[in-house]
Amino acid sequence: MTTTSKTASNVLMNGAEYWRCLEDVLARVVSFCSSRSLKEGFCVHAPVVKLCLHDHLYVNNNLLNLYGKCFGLRDARQLFDEMPHRDVVSWSGILSTYAKNGRHGAAIDLYRDMADSGVYPNAFTFSCVVRSCAALSDLDYGKRVHGSLVKHGLQSNLVVGSSLIELYSKFDSSDATKVFGLIDEADVVSWTTMISSSVRAGKYRQAFQLYIDMIKSGVTPNGFTVSKMLAASGFLGLEYGKLIHAHAVVLGVELNLVTRTTLVDMYSKCQRMEDAVKVAKLTNDSDVVLWTRIVSGFAQNSNFQSALTALADMNLAGISPNEVTYLVLLNECSPILSLDLGTQIHSRVITAGLEDHIPLGNALLDMYMKCSDTVEDGLRVFKEMQSPNVISWTSLIAGFSNHDLQQDSFRLFIEMRTAGVLPASYTLTTVLHAADSPSQTLQLHAQVIKLKVSQEIFLGNALVDAYAGSGRIEDAWRVVRTMNKRDIITYTSLATRLNQSGHHKQALEIVRHIANDDGVKMDGFCLAGFLSASSYLGKQETGQQLHCLSVKSGFGSCVSVLNSLVDFYGKCGLLDEARRAFAEIREPDVVSWNGLMCGFASNGFIDDALSTFDEMRLAGVAPDKVTFLSVLFACQQGGLIDRSREYFDSFRDQHAIEPRLEHYSCLIDTMSKAGRLEEAVEVLETMPLKPDASIYRNLLAACRVHNNLRLGEDMARRGLELCPGEPVFYVWLAKLYDDCGRSDLAEQTRKSKREWFSRVEPDGTLEQDESLPEMKHVML
Repeated sequence: MTTTSKTASNVLMNGAEYWRCLEDVLARVVSFCSSRSLKEGFCVHAPVVKLCLHDHLYVNNNLLNLYGKCFGLRDARQLFDEMPHRDVVSWSGILSTYAKNGRHGAAIDLYRDMADSGVYPNAFTFSCVVRSCAALSDLDYGKRVHGSLVKHGLQSNLVVGSSLIELYSKFDSSDATKVFGLIDEADVVSWTTMISSSVRAGKYRQAFQLYIDMIKSGVTPNGFTVSKMLAASGFLGLEYGKLIHAHAVVLGVELNLVTRTTLVDMYSKCQRMEDAVKVAKLTNDSDVVLWTRIVSGFAQNSNFQSALTALADMNLAGISPNEVTYLVLLNECSPILSLDLGTQIHSRVITAGLEDHIPLGNALLDMYMKCSDTVEDGLRVFKEMQSPNVISWTSLIAGFSNHDLQQDSFRLFIEMRTAGVLPASYTLTTVLHAADSPSQTLQLHAQVIKLKVSQEIFLGNALVDAYAGSGRIEDAWRVVRTMNKRDIITYTSLATRLNQSGHHKQALEIVRHIANDDGVKMDGFCLAGFLSASSYLGKQETGQQLHCLSVKSGFGSCVSVLNSLVDFYGKCGLLDEARRAFAEIREPDVVSWNGLMCGFASNGFIDDALSTFDEMRLAGVAPDKVTFLSVLFACQQGGLIDRSREYFDSFRDQHAIEPRLEHYSCLIDTMSKAGRLEEAVEVLETMPLKPDASIYRNLLAACRVHNNLRLGEDMARRGLELCPGEPVFYVWLAKLYDDCGRSDLAEQTRKSKREWFSRVEPDGTLEQDESLPEMKHVML
């Protein structure tokens, strides 16, 4: 070979070496930038194209990874589409990018395209696809992918196994356990995934057993494992949490920010805020999540002043509260009805410029509706919301309903539909509870059918309750029969409504339907309702059978059942049985004492009734309005006029219970029956409430007994002005005239009664004519 040819050959060899070195440098630079998520790696792309290295697969794969991490899905997909060559790394890279961006359906489509291209997936590919199936809750396709990876011999791979555990644990923990058993030498990731699935399923003790087995197998937990165990400890108790905390310290597990945040959460749930704050201050690094957990912890423990102080300290630390921080506070202050606290949070939300955040607006709306005495504050928040969603409308509708503004609540539902907002199931349930007429219930039922949600059991229960509450019992039963599935709430709602409307016999018939409905089991609350129906009907045998059923079903110690038994036996006159049922109640509440007291009073055992009231006070149980009425009723039955007045005044002065109309009525009736009519009228004239017809009716009856014609005429006049169509006023007034020797006025009164009712139209209205004033004059 000549010297010239050797030189040329060396130049070519050096040139090739140069290009190989250049390719290697570019590949290393891109790989380094990709591993560090450095956007500067983008600068390498231009020389790669200029030097015609765009078909270099290794460089392109690293560029694809860099684009996916730093520049988003669109740029990564564009690069992928322009790649002249693709291998399993290329496909897995773009598939992973789609999955990380929440495009799980598209990731699965890419997996199918990859299979069609003839490229075989690897463990990382399968792991990404299985995780996408888990995110989509697509168990069927996940099983198909599982079958494919088994064919590829990857069923025991650690990475794939962890993904499969995550998928199956969302549906059946036993399948996840089987997958875990197939993994060769499970590592900390696999163990942690199993523990995490148990915690997510609420199987906290199972999570602890897995943790123990993990330690025994020689696998050392990491910070993520500890975090999951601390989450479980928050539900199991402080001792578990302290044990995991100590073990993490012994093992030298780094208490990074995530782990410390979980520790704060655990101690907060265990009501150890002092320890939670100590953990938070172990290092100087903190973020909004950690501070939010501290604020949340104080709020959950009802220490709202400390929560607000922590909020101020958070700002001083240079960390601005976010929408989650304020949401936590609002959600905690609503149940305790703290309007002042809610208002303070509202002002901070405005200061932080977060008033347009819809979830925060919904939380503020809910807080005002629950905490304020009026709906105005909540309505103002709603009107300031730029785009109220279905949750906003539902909170507004529920708020109006809870303030007894049912008509407005239904009107708001119509406005919501007019605004084009589609109601959710819980919206329909809310407005069904607010429906106060059969026509409204029918309209809402039509909406339920139109939206094709009629088979949801809680909606069916709401329809049953709405129909039965408006007196349409047959329609309620029709809904019950059309429901695919019923539960005890279905029948309890129906029985409760039947009891309220006086259909006690029909209520008891529901027992048979429950017995014939597979999968529905009686509960204590339902049994209490049937016992109540038995007591009203005086069906002693039925009530005793229900008593036996309650014992057999394990509800013999249920307070609601025992309270109903006390009431049932008391109304049936079986006072020894009532005492026995009362004695079985471990901690009698006000309902228990009221039932026993009423049983004694209604059966004439006045001293026992009043002694029961004294025992109730000694037991430290505060009386309520029913207690008030029971005591007055006992005094009425025993003719204890003076004591009746004393009790009346004591309930108002000592127990701060404002008398209602029924209390005044009972006191007036007690006085009038004893002949102390002037005192009864004095109470009538001075009470702050408007009397009803029954008070005038009882006073008229007492006037007849005591031959007080003047007062009797006055009571009849007042009663007829209030209730003109009440025949008893005519009858008793006529008899009073007879008893007082005024048969002429008695006859005129009876004649007036006949003329009055002859003018009543078929629709119940009165035909008015000129003789009406004259008729009233003759009578009164």
